[in-house]
Amino acid sequence: MSDDAVKIPPALDGVGGWLDDRFHGAKGVRVLLKKVFPDHWSFMLGEIALWSFVILLLTGTYLALFFEPSAAQVVYHGSYTKLDGITMSQAYASTLDISFDIRGGLLMRQIHHWAAILFMVAIMAHMLRVFFTGAYRKPREINWLIGVVLFTLGMIEGLFGYSLPDDQLSGAGLRITEGVAQGIPIVGTYISYFLFGGEFPGTAIIPRFYILHVFLIPGLILALVTAHLFIMFHQKHTQMPMKGNTEKNVVGQPFFPYFLLKGQAWFFFIFGALVVLATFAQINPIWLYGPYTPLAISSASQPDFYMGILEGSLRMMPAWELNFLGHTVSLSVLIPALLPLGIIFTGAALWPFFEQWATGDKSFHNVNDRPRNAPVRTGVGVAAVLFYGVLLLEGANDVLADQFQIPLYTVTWISRFAVFILPIGGYFVTKRICLALQRKDANMLTHGVEIGIIRQLPNGEFIEEERPLNEDERAVIESKHVFEPLPAPDEVDENGVPAPAARGPMGLARKFANRAFTETVAVPHGHGNGHGPGREAVAGNGHGEIEGGEHAAIGSHEEQ
Repeated sequence: MSDDAVKIPPALDGVGGWLDDRFHGAKGVRVLLKKVFPDHWSFMLGEIALWSFVILLLTGTYLALFFEPSAAQVVYHGSYTKLDGITMSQAYASTLDISFDIRGGLLMRQIHHWAAILFMVAIMAHMLRVFFTGAYRKPREINWLIGVVLFTLGMIEGLFGYSLPDDQLSGAGLRITEGVAQGIPIVGTYISYFLFGGEFPGTAIIPRFYILHVFLIPGLILALVTAHLFIMFHQKHTQMPMKGNTEKNVVGQPFFPYFLLKGQAWFFFIFGALVVLATFAQINPIWLYGPYTPLAISSASQPDFYMGILEGSLRMMPAWELNFLGHTVSLSVLIPALLPLGIIFTGAALWPFFEQWATGDKSFHNVNDRPRNAPVRTGVGVAAVLFYGVLLLEGANDVLADQFQIPLYTVTWISRFAVFILPIGGYFVTKRICLALQRKDANMLTHGVEIGIIRQLPNGEFIEEERPLNEDERAVIESKHVFEPLPAPDEVDENGVPAPAARGPMGLARKFANRAFTETVAVPHGHGNGHGPGREAVAGNGHGEIEGGEHAAIGSHEEQ
C-alpha cells in the first residue's frame, strides 16, 4: 500500500507540520505510525501489566497526598467510632482517614490494591506466555531478563506498600521480614537493626518504606518498562505460527490508528474492571484488623498471593538449626527465604542461555513455538507452576485445615512431599502429553482430519472419512522447529578426534541435555517447515534484526 494510505486529520496534520518545521521529527513519527504489531490475544497480557502500572501511579499519587508516613503515636478520634480513643501510629490513623473521611479515598485505596494484584497477575501470565512459546530466545534474552527483574521489583514493591498502613496484618508481615533478616548468618542482626533503625518495630521503618515504595522502586520499574518497550519496538514483536508468518516479516496491524485505539480501549476496560472490583469486592479492610501491636497476632493471616510462596516455604520448613563457629544458623528461616525464590528467579534468568547451550541453536527466532513442540521447556514450566502452587497453598495451611477439617500438621506433611512429587511428576506427564500431541499432528499431516462421516465399505468395514488439512492448518503444524543433535562424547570425526564440545564432564552433561531437547516426533517426509535440516540458518545483521532491511508498510505486513 502507498505511504499516504493512512489519512491524517487536518488539525493533527497542521500541528505536525508546525512541529516538523522546527524539530524535523516527521520521519520518526511516520515510522512509528506505520509500525506493525501482531494481532494475537496473548500479546495483550503485557499491556494489562502496563496499564495496571499506570493506574497504580495515578491512584498512588492521590493516596500520597493524604497519607502520613510516620510511626509517631496519636489518639484516634475519627469517623470510625469503634476505634475511637485507641492509640495508634499516624500512618494507621491517616489510612483510616483516607478510608472514611477523604472523598473517594476508600475507592482509591481499593483500586490501588486491586491494580497491584492485577499487575503481578499480568506479569506472571505474560512471562508464562513468553516462556511456553519460547519468545525469550535470541535476540530477546535481555528483554526476558528485564521481565524477571520487573517481577522481582513488583514483589518488593508490594511488600513495602502492604506494610505502610501499620495495621495488625501488615505488622505481622513486617515481623516475618525481621525474622528473615535476622536469619542471615553472622550479619543478620546488623541488617535488621539497620533496616528498622533499632529494635523492632522501631519508628524508622514506615518512612523508609514510604520513600522506597513511592520514589525508588516505581522509578526503577518505570525505567525498566521503558527499556522493555524500546527494545521490543527495535527488535519487533514475535508472532504466532500461522500462514504467512515467517522469520523475516511481521504480520499484523499498524500502530495508527488500529493499535493506538485498541490500546486506549484496553486501558479504559482495565480501569473500569478495577473500579468494579474496588466497588463490590472488599480488599484489605484495615479497620477490622486494628493497629499493629507486637503482642498480638491474628489467625488466618496471609499476605497477597505473590508473596504466598515465601509464607508457604516458612510454614513448610522443619525447625532445623546448626551451630557454626559459635553462631546459630537458623536453617528453618534461611532456606525458605532464599531457596524457593532462588530456584524460580535464578532458573528463569538462566534458562534462555541454558537452552541455547543444550540445543546449540544460535539462530534468530521471530516466530514462536507451540508448547507441544518443546516438550522439555513445557514440562519444566509446568513443574515450576506446580512448585509455586504447592508453596502458595501451604501459605494458607491453617485455612485449609479449618475448611477441610484436616489436622494442621497433616496439611504441612502433605505439602512437604507434594513440593517434590508434583513438580517431578508434572514434568514427565507434561512431556509425554506434548509428544503425544506431536504424534497427533504428524498423523494429521499424513492422513488429514476426521470429519465425522462414517462410511461402510463393500467388505463391511466401517471407516471415518477424512479431509486434507487446509493451508492455514498445515502452516501451524509445519512451524515446528527441528534441532540438529549435537555430537555425543563417544562420537569422533573422520580423523578419530572427538568434538571439543563433547569432552569432559560438561560435554557429558551437554549430551544428556541435548538428547532431552531433541527428543521429538519427526514431521512426515516432504512436510518440513524450512527451519530444520536442509535449510540454512537465517543470518542476523548484528542489530537484532533479520537481513533484508526494514520496510514499514502501512497495512498488515512489515519486513524485518
